Amino acid sequence: MATMSPTLGIDFGTSNSAVGYAVDGVPHLINVEAGQNTLPTALFFDNEEKRIIYGRGAQEALIGGDDGRYMRALKSLLGTPLMRESRVLLGKRMDFIAIVASFLAELKTKAERATGQQFDRALSGRPVMFHSADPARDAQALVDLTECYTQAGFKQVRFMPEPEAAALANRAVLEPGDLGLIVDIGGGTSDFTLFRQEGDAGIHILASKGVRIGGTDFDRELSLQHVMPHLGMGSQIKHVFGDETHAAPHAVFADLATWQKIPFLYTREQRRAVEDLAKYAVEPKLLNRLQRVLEDELGHDMAFAVEAGKIAANDPDASAPPQIDLKIVERGLTVPLPPAMMAASLAQMATEIAQVATDLTAQAEVKPDAVTKLIFVGGSSLMGVIDRAMRDAFPQAELHRGAAMTAIVDGLAIAAPHAFADG
Repeated sequence: MATMSPTLGIDFGTSNSAVGYAVDGVPHLINVEAGQNTLPTALFFDNEEKRIIYGRGAQEALIGGDDGRYMRALKSLLGTPLMRESRVLLGKRMDFIAIVASFLAELKTKAERATGQQFDRALSGRPVMFHSADPARDAQALVDLTECYTQAGFKQVRFMPEPEAAALANRAVLEPGDLGLIVDIGGGTSDFTLFRQEGDAGIHILASKGVRIGGTDFDRELSLQHVMPHLGMGSQIKHVFGDETHAAPHAVFADLATWQKIPFLYTREQRRAVEDLAKYAVEPKLLNRLQRVLEDELGHDMAFAVEAGKIAANDPDASAPPQIDLKIVERGLTVPLPPAMMAASLAQMATEIAQVATDLTAQAEVKPDAVTKLIFVGGSSLMGVIDRAMRDAFPQAELHRGAAMTAIVDGLAIAAPHAFADG
């Protein structure tokens, strides 16, 4: 008789999430939406119906212009003081611990409805480093995420580095003696695991390393370089007295380009500050666009437009010249984004990501040429600029593409039955 693991594997991602369990050691993913085994990590607080909408429904509510507040990329807030800040949503005060917990509780509920089983324990994926440049925030992020799981109704939770889970899911790719490198480029972090296939003994993890750069950072960089100048970034503001000018303050543009910070911009104080900037702008048309974005709460619509432009510029078979379509801001406003331009914009990040991977091999006392297989997982691993950077860093390795969106949850489901073996 088949035996189902009572532990739920959960890949809580910056952009997408998934859940799965094991039956006799075989991973089974749960459809968290109709016909879909991944769920966008997004929420919409619907002011009219007084409810929280999750996943694709949240995106549809935003695009449909429903009255409410949209949130995405909340994983990037873990470990920061913003997690403990509260705000009024649907008539009650909630901090981001409670908001993330509500999303995890939704995953738990969907899994239990689909299987008819109660899941009190979770094996959750985690980045190798939530905050690669800040050890204190990195430690706090795990504390925060643990609290989120507890509030979501799980009695026990343990964590597994996401690239190590992906290594488990992709062990069949390697031959005995092969040296594999998981290249996990997610929405918020890039993580690597170096492992060796040891035949019947399974895999041996040699080392893991990560950096806080991911797909949402690609979006942010493209937005700052190619979109925000059309809203006044870098433009000149006249002094109230005299003929001197100064550059428009950068902070509002940086936050508007950052998925998880967009909701914080829709305040009376911020709108008033931008109104003052527009009043004294040398090019008022640009700042008027920024005013419109804040007044009509179009920040996430713009972010989706940047993401769509990125995907189009990464598609070698695109039928039309790639561009960022900003008609939501102003009729006819578009920004060309040819592939070469995007590659140049993201080159520095790609170099940094590849450097972390080569640092990992040095840490494990392995030469890059000794790596025999590169295994790409994570949605942002599909970016051509990442592909080229990793091929250059590991020229002898054979490239394999795992299940970009589900390799991590597959591995978590495989590992889940043994996660609490010690009680």
